[in-house]
Amino acid sequence: MYKIILAIRYLIRRRITYLAVLAVTLCVFIVVVVMTVMTGLVRDFKIKNHNWVGDCVVGSDSLVGFPRYEGFIKILEEDTAVEGVSPVIKSYALLTHQSGWNNSVEIMGLKPARHCRVTNFGGTVYYHKGDCLNVFKPSYDANLPGCVVGIDRVVVRGERGQYTQEPELPQRSYAVSCFPLTARGGLARAGLDLVNTKTFYYSDNSHSGLARVDGTFVYLPFEDAQTLCGMDGDERRASAVYIKFKPDVKLEAGCEKVSSLWQRFAAENKNSRNADLLSKVTVQSWKDYRRETIAPMEKEQVMMMVGFAMIGIITPFIILVVFYMIISHKSKDIGILKSIGVSRTNLIQLFLGFAFLVGVLGSASGAFVGWLFLLKINEIENWLFEHFRFQLWDRAIYAIGDIPNQVEFKVLVIIAISAIGACLVGAIIPSWQAARLKPVDTLQVSQL
Repeated sequence: MYKIILAIRYLIRRRITYLAVLAVTLCVFIVVVVMTVMTGLVRDFKIKNHNWVGDCVVGSDSLVGFPRYEGFIKILEEDTAVEGVSPVIKSYALLTHQSGWNNSVEIMGLKPARHCRVTNFGGTVYYHKGDCLNVFKPSYDANLPGCVVGIDRVVVRGERGQYTQEPELPQRSYAVSCFPLTARGGLARAGLDLVNTKTFYYSDNSHSGLARVDGTFVYLPFEDAQTLCGMDGDERRASAVYIKFKPDVKLEAGCEKVSSLWQRFAAENKNSRNADLLSKVTVQSWKDYRRETIAPMEKEQVMMMVGFAMIGIITPFIILVVFYMIISHKSKDIGILKSIGVSRTNLIQLFLGFAFLVGVLGSASGAFVGWLFLLKINEIENWLFEHFRFQLWDRAIYAIGDIPNQVEFKVLVIIAISAIGACLVGAIIPSWQAARLKPVDTLQVSQL
């Protein structure tokens, strides 16, 4: 009991301990805020990538695609693990506006009914939200061939990251030009008829939340994209097949199942025409398929966390200094305790208990202040922007909405335990030094 009483008295009466508590509070506060924001950004980014491609992708990096995709789709649709399948055409093209300007873009050909079942494409469009089947039908004339354009190509993003959509779909036309390729990768045509060009009419815009996608992609009807890229004809080809598994199917198990189905399918067609294109097809989960995009952000998250975790290393040294100062001023108390029979072990437990209280108080206050700050972080940023034009991220450049502020209880527990552990580590050496003091040295008359 005396150990608890003395530890509480040291905590209350020694003002220098306030410095230790404040140091722990600041460290916990910083780590909680940084981890929450960075983890939230990476989590949201992964969700957007997942929503864009589905669960699994069977595809080729080649611009010529691969044949017999229709036969493989039938096999997938018969499998009990698969909920939806969507063939996709992907290539590069020149986009020419009716006013005359042009730019290079990436085109994606898709079948709306299938694609909206596999991905969140239906939730990214503005004028046809909830009406995915008619996404390629312009509201001003449903008979015209439509195209969906990435939002950053047709709508200006404001300083706060908001898009100002026009109430009525504007009438615009775009000419899409592609080089049609043969199955061997050569140009399908020569002379003046080298390029395939077709005019499409603006039917909607897509806001996936992925900056590169929203700034470079144009979505076309599957058959039109197939013709533009030269993948039509007797042996039609596709660039990829996007797959969505049923809710009870785990991602790894589902991808392994699809991989085995593809290997069997490719083996059965190894002697068919252009069978070499089948050997270039890979089966990847959405995480692996989008790894090139996700990995840099994950690395930034790790580097940021490591950098701020270094701040936490300061905590044990602050505790060490504070405890040395306390022990140097409490040598008389230590001598009295030892003279009445208190063992070294009990003295060490006393000061470690003191360090534990510092860690608990500091981590609790740091976690609370961090949670409170995160709760108001978007309001604080809005106030700073209104008065000082300050933003953590310029929304006109970065595709970020509100700052993530969802605190995970598990993360708070880990940070709090780490802070308490740092306090105990910092108190070990001073506690051991205190336990080694001899009563004859600490209770000399000259020191009383």
